[in-house]
Amino acid sequence: MSPQHIVRSFDLELERLASEIADMGQAALAQVERARQALQQFDRPLARQVIADDDAIDAREREVSHDVLRLLALRQPNARDLREVLAALRIAADIERIGDHAVGMARLSLALPDDRTPLPASIHVLGQLTSAMVGDVLDAWRRGDADAARAVWRRDDEVDRVHGVLFAQMLQRLLGAGDAAATPLHLLLVAKHLERIGDHATNIAEQVWFVAEGAPGAAAPAQDAAAARPR
Repeated sequence: MSPQHIVRSFDLELERLASEIADMGQAALAQVERARQALQQFDRPLARQVIADDDAIDAREREVSHDVLRLLALRQPNARDLREVLAALRIAADIERIGDHAVGMARLSLALPDDRTPLPASIHVLGQLTSAMVGDVLDAWRRGDADAARAVWRRDDEVDRVHGVLFAQMLQRLLGAGDAAATPLHLLLVAKHLERIGDHATNIAEQVWFVAEGAPGAAAPAQDAAAARPR
């Protein structure tokens, strides 16, 4: 086989791997959205479906891991191609964890009393922020857009801020809840799942940056800080 054919074959395999990651990411994002819906609408059948569908995402991660190991063994990629292959493995792990956090939220929604008490507004805000981060970072991965990935990364500060507000609200409710402490406690745990989803989106953003720029993600904030200094 000619070198041109070998290169083209490898490019096709990389494209297929990127497509696998994108599909897996969309499946995990759909899980997060359905878990949020189950929580907000007290939809117990939907929560159970989220839990049941987690196996499919786990299976996709195993497929990605297998493909990555095969590429490393057979193709021995160099430079950017190697970064892309390794990033795919790390991103798949983060996506799998996002799916796990969706399942955690679904389990907590089943534990909440079905009294139709409106959830705190900050829960909705936190859910919207983290879902948007996941969707946008997956788009950045598909396009290989380091700047878009860095923009997602910066938004994690807002997720942390909203999580802090929600944590303080739920802790106050918990301290005065008496026998009704279960609900604020469960919502504290929901908030932690959402905050962790934002962390995993940030991890993915770091990998997109690494592939595009050839430097660890930590280089991005350093550049931001340098740009902000007066000249």
